[in-house]
Amino acid sequence: MNDIGHDPLRRAAPAAWYINSGLRLSDEEPDTGIEPKRYALVPALERYLAGVRFADEDAASRAATLDALRARGMDWLPLPGHGETATRWRGLAAVAACDLSLAKLYEGHTDALAILAELGRSELADDGNWAVWAAEPPDAKLIAHPAAGDGGELRLEGVKQWCSGAPHVTHALVTAWRNGEPVLAAVELSQPDVAIDPSGWQAVGMRATGTSEVRFDGARAVQIGGVGAYLSRAGFWHGGAGIAACWYGCAAALTSVLRDTVKRRAEPHACAHLGAADAELSAVAALLRESAAWIDGHPGDDAQQCALRVRVAVEQAAAQVMEHVSRALGAVPFCTDPWFARAIADLPVFLRQSHAERDECALGQTLIAEPAEAATEDGDAGGLWNLGRDPSGY
Repeated sequence: MNDIGHDPLRRAAPAAWYINSGLRLSDEEPDTGIEPKRYALVPALERYLAGVRFADEDAASRAATLDALRARGMDWLPLPGHGETATRWRGLAAVAACDLSLAKLYEGHTDALAILAELGRSELADDGNWAVWAAEPPDAKLIAHPAAGDGGELRLEGVKQWCSGAPHVTHALVTAWRNGEPVLAAVELSQPDVAIDPSGWQAVGMRATGTSEVRFDGARAVQIGGVGAYLSRAGFWHGGAGIAACWYGCAAALTSVLRDTVKRRAEPHACAHLGAADAELSAVAALLRESAAWIDGHPGDDAQQCALRVRVAVEQAAAQVMEHVSRALGAVPFCTDPWFARAIADLPVFLRQSHAERDECALGQTLIAEPAEAATEDGDAGGLWNLGRDPSGY
């Protein structure tokens, strides 16, 4: 899979770009009190990814890499809200810097492990590669019927759209509707009552995710948590913020290409674009670090505002970074560098997992819905925009 000559993961990135600066960066064993006790030490994950290259646009190669990561225990990232959320996000960013289609599968798998842990079903997580399929277009809702017997067993009927990795993952957490109420179900995908159709996925960017439509015709499943558990749990927004770490990782890797080019050949306009990109990346890296610290300090609180702010900021920064990098480097890497061409095509598609202005509106609504803090004696506004506030209190 050696199709590129450069190595975005081996470059020495500016310290300001690290999501978890100041946290554990060594290869020492984690403290035994940190859960889960088995998880990927991120430096080891980064070293492994440095040798990964893809010469195709096939989901099978990404799934094989996910298999390899899982076999090495590198899918056990720290759980969000357990004291090392920034380390978790650094891991997601590292996978995204390697390949965004791989990151889509890896993020879905690690998100499933976190959901199972949060909802008390960790015993299911040792089986295979997982996905989380929660998209619900109005015309394609999955229906869950109670199966005979106890134990929360269900039968699934209907079609699930936008199922990333469907031809290659072994298990999925799916949102469904039981008696008109939303539930989350775990389903094993090798059943004959599950049919996967990848023909509708005509994307160029994110081609290698293998996104498919999946039909369930009475497939057995088990309910995870109570009614509404998927959306009501605190970790829903923790996972939403983690997606932004994937966007960030790819944007940082693209900027590393520009940084290496400027180091080899100084050109003032390219250098100006590099400086502008650094300002974008450094700002959102700081926000990611602060947001991770807030989640760790308030693991059970509503993290909607925190997650929306991170997603909006990183999406805007990533769009600006792509503009700076492409204007500085011109057409050459688009046409001659397979890794760059793939990343610059993948990132805009992955960014559309954001809801654009709807997310910005939702963020604004969280601001006007909360009581404003009183102004300080010197006239400065309090609350979120106060430079003197304690980040741990957010």
